[in-house]
Amino acid sequence: MDHSAQTEARQAEEENANFNAYVIENGKQYRVPYRMIKRVVFSNVKKEELQDIQHSARLQYRLMLMDPVIKANVNFTKRIITILYNPKTADNIREKTSKEELIEFLEKQGVHVDANSMVDEDYDYYKNLYTYAYMPPSIRETTPYGYTKEEWLNMRKDWQEKMQKVEDGKLQKHLEWQDSYLEQHPEMAGAIKPNFQKSAVPAKKSLLGGLLGKKEAKKKEKGFWFHGI
Repeated sequence: MDHSAQTEARQAEEENANFNAYVIENGKQYRVPYRMIKRVVFSNVKKEELQDIQHSARLQYRLMLMDPVIKANVNFTKRIITILYNPKTADNIREKTSKEELIEFLEKQGVHVDANSMVDEDYDYYKNLYTYAYMPPSIRETTPYGYTKEEWLNMRKDWQEKMQKVEDGKLQKHLEWQDSYLEQHPEMAGAIKPNFQKSAVPAKKSLLGGLLGKKEAKKKEKGFWFHGI
């Protein structure tokens, strides 16, 4: 391979590494710790080797202590061990391990898994784990207990509208209480700034809103405000 071909190969490798390290959200570039990792599932684990729920919980904790292990779950009832791990082939600088090393670790803990009851597959960390954890909770919506998925989908809109009416009623009562409080304590009227309003109800003077606005103004006077991650 000549020098130009080596240069092109190196550039392609660097571009691929950059793609794996960053994702694009709303036109902005973000770095993620992992991209393509591995998920291994050991099923039909011997119940006598898992012993009991407490022993399974300790095994799960020991797995999580391993640096290359991102997530682990030991299900004593179903006799399944699921591990998300950073494989040797991953393009990142973090600690790595292999399926064989995980099997060896389990054997040291007294758990011998069957290769015929094992599934080792690629796992997109960003799509399947990172996005699931950090995107709005609506993507994690589950069916309420006692209803099928179809029943919940049919009743969800009416239920949400009913709950919204309940919340609006609570807020309206609260605003009415604020007005009555002002009537009884007119000396507080000067401290209220009617700049905090809820769109769900008609605009009204809000004691709570005025106090929050005053507190926010004092906070801004203090200077730099750092919002930690």
